Amino acid sequence: MKRLNAVPTERVHLWLMLALTFSTGVVDAVGYLGLDQVFTGNMTGNVVLLGMAFAGGTGLPVLRPVLALIFFMLGAALAGRMLRKGPQGWSSRTSVALIVVAAVITALAVFSLLADVQGNEVLGGITTSSLATAMGVQAATAKRLAVAEITTVVVTSTITGLASDSRLAGGNSRFWLRRALAIALIMLGAVAGAAALKVGLWLGLSISAAISIAVATAGYVRHHRERSADEVTAG
Repeated sequence: MKRLNAVPTERVHLWLMLALTFSTGVVDAVGYLGLDQVFTGNMTGNVVLLGMAFAGGTGLPVLRPVLALIFFMLGAALAGRMLRKGPQGWSSRTSVALIVVAAVITALAVFSLLADVQGNEVLGGITTSSLATAMGVQAATAKRLAVAEITTVVVTSTITGLASDSRLAGGNSRFWLRRALAIALIMLGAVAGAAALKVGLWLGLSISAAISIAVATAGYVRHHRERSADEVTAG
């Protein structure tokens, strides 16, 4: 435990955001394969899907990608409003935001186990909207924490940075390891999500929920210990 406490806070935050990046891979695989080709974390994918659908592409969903976009933005807006009133870095508001994410995904895991969300259009829409809201909250929280190069929900900019800052491009390869890890983890998360879907939608959501709970708990404990140490020092 003492060794863990000796790890710099910035490094702890990096690990936690990388864990959420893996979780996003799970969620997006579950959403795309199990909820009618919709991304609940990667909004770029939904925008592209909608563009192709509006141009007359056949067999492409419209309603659920629209719902995902709207509710992702809603979640991000609500989280942004709450977090803006708090300090930079991890705070009690950060913990609350991630607890909300964990609670929503946990509830959806139970809901998908008890109800046929894949076979019922209305229930599927509710699941998509709720999951996108949670991902919006997560993305806004990660943005507030400002861990360099880690958004938890998209890796396009990460891939760009990895290539453009590489030694091949004449750069210094700064942040190459975390960028590579983020790319690998979101891919591995997608593998895990697709595999879990063979058992059921609930399993993939349960994996994501467990990760979110672990991240929220670890972040809260670290923040609480730091605050207690600061109070002792000040006293």
